Amino acid sequence: MNPMVNIAVRAARSAGNIIVRHMDRLDRIVVEQKGENDFVSEVDRMAEAEIRAILRQAYPDHAIVGEEEGGSEDAEYVWLVDPLDGTTNFLRGFPQFAVSIALKHKGALEAGVIYDPVLQELWTAKRGGGCTFEGRKMRIKPRPGLDNALIGTGFPLRLREYHSAYLGMFGDVFARAGDLRRAGAAALDLAYVACGRLDGFWEIGLKPWDMGAGALMIREAGGIVGDFAGGDRYLETGNIVAGSPRLFADLVRTIGPHRVDGIRA
Repeated sequence: MNPMVNIAVRAARSAGNIIVRHMDRLDRIVVEQKGENDFVSEVDRMAEAEIRAILRQAYPDHAIVGEEEGGSEDAEYVWLVDPLDGTTNFLRGFPQFAVSIALKHKGALEAGVIYDPVLQELWTAKRGGGCTFEGRKMRIKPRPGLDNALIGTGFPLRLREYHSAYLGMFGDVFARAGDLRRAGAAALDLAYVACGRLDGFWEIGLKPWDMGAGALMIREAGGIVGDFAGGDRYLETGNIVAGSPRLFADLVRTIGPHRVDGIRA
């Protein structure tokens, strides 16, 4: 395994251990509200601090941008860290959350790790080196389109201005897909696309640390990741579509009529 991937795996597992240790004391965890439908707990912060400490010890010259502590992309190598994707699920004891760590090199996604600390499942990816799930190489199964596909999504709860547009998208996808899932942890949803548990995914308004690792995994597994216009600006816009090539194209076409200003790409 690549040395940088190895370090990210170590950091993700260590953060996962912190998260799991607090699962039986949820009623005593200190929680703050960052914004509408946006919460952070002391566990998020402890997990991110652990990841940062491990990454800094191994690569002191690298920049780190995390969901809780922020940071700037002022280095050749930049780590994107989501210490606990699915905080709301975690705080309710709903076992769908993960640690997500991605690495960019000169602006391009270079490596990614996603770790589910409840099931102890691990996904890794290296640019040009493929995607693995529990050590097995992944290859996305081609699908001709949305018909009979299992599609994941996320609700734009913090972006009320896009609720009507999203409901239009949801309705048109729902009319054709085999079924839909909304589990509340985008990093895991993307990992599930990479390993075949989901056939495709779309969401409005994600952050780079939500998407970076999972996007690389899907691409390395033979899928396509893009924005709502079918381009490659998903990390910039936060609007993401993913799936095998023909399903990706069909999903972009299906949600296309509902794009409004602000989510055209």
